[in-house]
This record gives sequence, structure tokens and C-alpha cells, in this order.
Amino acid sequence: LRAVRDREKRNGDGRGTGFLNWLKDREISKSQAYALIEVANSADTLLEGGYLEPEDVNQFSKRAFVETAHSAPEVKQMVSDAARKGDRITRREVRQLSDEWTAMTSDLLPEPIREKAADHTLPTRYLAPLVKEMQKLPVTHQVTLRETIAETPDVDTVKQVTAEARYLAKYLEAAARVQALSTESLNLELALEEALRIGCLSATADLVNQAAQLEQTVVKLFLTWKRLNSLSERVYLDSGESTPHLRTLLSCLGNLANDVIETPLDDMSDRVVRLQVLNE
Repeated sequence: LRAVRDREKRNGDGRGTGFLNWLKDREISKSQAYALIEVANSADTLLEGGYLEPEDVNQFSKRAFVETAHSAPEVKQMVSDAARKGDRITRREVRQLSDEWTAMTSDLLPEPIREKAADHTLPTRYLAPLVKEMQKLPVTHQVTLRETIAETPDVDTVKQVTAEARYLAKYLEAAARVQALSTESLNLELALEEALRIGCLSATADLVNQAAQLEQTVVKLFLTWKRLNSLSERVYLDSGESTPHLRTLLSCLGNLANDVIETPLDDMSDRVVRLQVLNE
């Protein structure tokens, strides 16, 4: 599959059409093909890295194979050692080993948390998501969250801090995309601190994310409206008295092509949404 894909990419149109047609002729779906290619890539990673012998491959499920290839080198080594001993390797076992390794070694976790992970009084499955979310944050926020879980190193605190880290990352990522927030009078960090203080971080993160989506939607709407106007004008010039039905179609679309766009809120409602476009 990988060889055919690369061959078609070199000899084809560069968009992968040849490979897709090749798959279609053999009744292989695109998702199935790329899942198998990922297994092949994983095999290369493990074999070339010296983690695995060819005869050990059948000890793995497909998903465990891919999961192992994406793991840290130390986890790869532990998994391959188990495979050499004849153990059956599943994706769940690989993830558990990865979680344990993360909990023992990540500098983002304070010492009390790592100690609890080591003596199994704090399940490692809660710590890997925490590390993943904290990695997305600036150092200042990482320090604050580390101090919080160091003070109360239990499962409930870990869950709460994981959620906070997720909302923080969501807020910071969305805020960078919102043009309306690009003003010197706004301090995003202070706004974030205030949201944390009054307990509305989740709602604030969602608010900023929705604002980013709305800005993108408005831009897309304007570009689509411009395109609709251009096409309407072209069809109008090409049509005439001999094409009354085509002219009727243009007339029906007038509510969308005018400076004031009008459309029903839904199929069953009499309510109408009106948006005015100021085309300067």
C-alpha cells in the first residue's frame, strides 16, 4: 500500500487521485488503507530502532503495535522486552505502561504526586491527561497548577487541575485567534486570573472560543456573499427573455445576494434573520 501510494504520488497529479482509484478497484477504503500504512510505519520505527525482532511482531495487536511506536523510547523497550518473553501485548497494556512512565518521570508533576504514583496510592491513568494538558501551557501557569496539586495531592485535585489546564489551554489558543481582542486596553492574562478567581474559567474559555468561531464565520459569510453576487451577475447577463425560469431562479436568490441578507431561522418558523453587509 505504501509503495503504491508513493508511486502514484510521483507519477500522478500530486493529489493522490491515482492511489484512491487503485484502492477503489480493490474495494479497500481510504481509512483502512492508511490504518494499515500506519502499522507499516510503526514496524519500521520499532525494527530500525532495535526494539523488536521480526518474529515478535505477532505478539502485538495492531493498535498496540501503533501505540508502542508512538511511545517514549523507555516504554518501547519495556514493551519489546515483554514481547520477547512471549507476552501478548494489547493497546491497554501499552497505554498503562506509558501512563506509569509519564507519572514517574515528568517534571511537570510535583514530587508528592510522583511518590504517590510510585507506591500506587494514586492511579497513573489520571496523571497522563494532566501532563498532556499542562504541556500546552506557558511556564507561569504550569507553576501555579503544580503548586495546587502539591498542596493537595489526591485524585479529586488532579481531576480538577486537569480540567483547569484544559480550559486554560482552550482560552489561550482561542484568544490568539480573536481579532476583537487585539487591543492595547485589554490584558488577557489579568482577565484570565479574574475568571479563575470568580470560578467562571470554563464559561470564559467557551466564550472566547465561540468568538473565534464567529469571526471566522463572518469572514466566510462575506466571501461567500461576494461570490454569490459575482455568479448572479454572470448568470443574469447570460440569460434573458428566452430563459424565464432561470430569471425566476435569480429572483428567488435575491434575498441572499442583496446588501441585506434575509433567510428564515428554520424551516418551521416565521422568524427571519436579516444581516446587512456594508461593502466598502
